[in-house]
Amino acid sequence: MKSHQQRLLCAIVTTIALSETGIGDEFTRVWNLEELSRTPDMKWIDSASPIRSLTYEGEAFEGQRTSVFAFYATPGTIKRDTSNDRNLSAVVLIHGGGGTAYADWVWLWAQRGYAAIAMDLSGRRPDAPVFQDGELVSNLRVNRTRLDDGGPEHGHPQKFDSVGGDIDDDWPYHAVASVVRAHSLIRSFAEVDPKRTAVTGISWGGYTTCLVASVDHRFKAAVPVYGCGFLYDGESVQRPAIDALDEARRKLWIRRYDPSSHLANCRVPILFVNGTNDKHYPLRSYSRSFQLVPGPKQIRIQVRMGHSHPTGWQPAEIGLFIDSHVRGAAALPILGVPQLNAGVASVSYQADVPLKSASLHYTTSAGPLVDRSWKTVSATFDENTLTAPVVPDDATIWFMSATDQRSAMTSTDVVFTKAD
Repeated sequence: MKSHQQRLLCAIVTTIALSETGIGDEFTRVWNLEELSRTPDMKWIDSASPIRSLTYEGEAFEGQRTSVFAFYATPGTIKRDTSNDRNLSAVVLIHGGGGTAYADWVWLWAQRGYAAIAMDLSGRRPDAPVFQDGELVSNLRVNRTRLDDGGPEHGHPQKFDSVGGDIDDDWPYHAVASVVRAHSLIRSFAEVDPKRTAVTGISWGGYTTCLVASVDHRFKAAVPVYGCGFLYDGESVQRPAIDALDEARRKLWIRRYDPSSHLANCRVPILFVNGTNDKHYPLRSYSRSFQLVPGPKQIRIQVRMGHSHPTGWQPAEIGLFIDSHVRGAAALPILGVPQLNAGVASVSYQADVPLKSASLHYTTSAGPLVDRSWKTVSATFDENTLTAPVVPDDATIWFMSATDQRSAMTSTDVVFTKAD
């Protein structure tokens, strides 16, 4: 492990070199996509169970080779008949803080008809899943065993304090690289159509999804849940750890690993999913992250959405959005930029599936975003416009949402008013 003085010196030298050479933009390209796009070496641990286990080659960690553990399943493996596993669409699943590769998550996507891979990003492997009468026995509190050749831990020292100098002990570097390698691996499987792949992640996995979607343009869809950029600003719970770094290393971490430095490069169609009161990834940072994306993008803000792995993978809109981009299925409602005229809110929309309802959501509260109370009122809609009642003069934040006849909901970006 590098000393504080060594990291500081490396960070200062790097910062000076960047300013002198004018290649700052190039420096944000931390990951070698040519290398990561190659199929990594892999080894089956269990190639016969409904949910299979494997390890694949990771990035070097402190000069040593590493392995990454993953679960893998397909519609055929969970039915114990892989004869129809051909040209499958595929999804890469990224867990959040304190999480691991979840068999439940892989099972969920295999039931949806996808090949699914979920890796552990803390250098560990969870217990093997248990089945009863052909069904998975749900268990989200599995034991996790450290791999002999695992990569860095998934703690704040590895996420933040290690920045500076060599990148091989930086968790964000390993996390993105491990996800891209998992993508390269699943694309190589004979039963998978490599042109129809997607990625979704929860919390720190959503953060990683933002980075991966900005780096690996082979994906056809991405859904970050909760996670976003601008962790160094506003009410982010990660901000104290970033602010604790000396100034040179703080700037270096932001340039390298905050999604705000990368999302402007995202060309993968992306759906942002979050709640109004999320304390881990606050609404203002979320909105700013959404606004950075220049390509196709949508957002789903839910009033007081909970924060957990099961809550994060539950919204049906995640699967519907991915289906629309990898399978040509009906799209989610697409909402434009909300407008406010004489106190009346409106927004244009497109919908493949007819709408069944629309709403205006607003808060008149001030103070920390996590504590604000929200109100929801019905809006009207015609063939192309949602129209809401008068937005109160004392509203501090507001947005609109539309729900189609599948009960699939999307929203506009949030509007912070002068009152805020």
